[in-house]
Amino acid sequence: MKSTLRNPTVYMLFILPTIMLYFLFFIYPMLSSVYYGFTDWNGLDDTSFVGFDNFVKAFSDANFINSIKNNIYFILFSVFIQVPLIIFFAILIGGVKRFQGLYKTTVFMPSLISTAVIGILWGFIYEPEVGLLNNFLSLFGVETIYWLADPNWALLAVLITNAWQWMGFFIILILAAILAIPKEMNEAADIDGTTGFQRAVYITVPLIKPIISVVIMLSIAGAMKVIDIVLVMTNGGPIGSTEVMASYMVTKAIRYSEYGYGTSLSIIIFAFALVLTAIYQLVFVRNQERVEY
Repeated sequence: MKSTLRNPTVYMLFILPTIMLYFLFFIYPMLSSVYYGFTDWNGLDDTSFVGFDNFVKAFSDANFINSIKNNIYFILFSVFIQVPLIIFFAILIGGVKRFQGLYKTTVFMPSLISTAVIGILWGFIYEPEVGLLNNFLSLFGVETIYWLADPNWALLAVLITNAWQWMGFFIILILAAILAIPKEMNEAADIDGTTGFQRAVYITVPLIKPIISVVIMLSIAGAMKVIDIVLVMTNGGPIGSTEVMASYMVTKAIRYSEYGYGTSLSIIIFAFALVLTAIYQLVFVRNQERVEY
């Protein structure tokens, strides 16, 4: 048995099936996408190589530029509105003594529900005539708002729905970091007479910065690949006001059978996500080094 465990071939035999599956379902599709991104292909006929024409077309396509802007809105909303709310609610739940398990289960529940169900549920909430939101706002004299049919409101409606679905998942992540803080530190803060706000700002948040960084990075990555909630709620409408890069890619590839162009869009999305994540990581690491220094 010892001689068998020392044989590298044994380990290779164990990991070979995983490597094969990884190559089959990840590496090969990715390399195929790179190839088709440089072709003009409708999914049926023979491919014709067009070089960088698809990429030039993408950055001169007004609809695709609009989808990039909407993805940026998703990122800004996630980082500057969603993440602070996540930290706020995580600190609140971490500070309660009773029914903490109930609160954790409640906030995490939306993350377990299918995006299709979430989209349909919030579609009823946003319904102009009988929807819960408009009925509530009418109590304050607000006129009927066509949330998903008005270009001025549709993107905000989708942003709120997407945030509601995923905030609970990130709250649990940050809450785990908060509960891991040694109790002695909070007890010492109580002895010093600090308020709950001071404890959150000067003790809790600085100690959980690494997990906050992870949450921000995941939020940026999620905002770059968001598609399902858009397709379910608005399908990119009205008049492209909620179109994001991934939904526009699906529209061009599936609806218009421009598979070559759609594949080039997927490569651009991947590059954007990679660059944004790398930039954030570099900035965060430098800030951490400065703080430690």
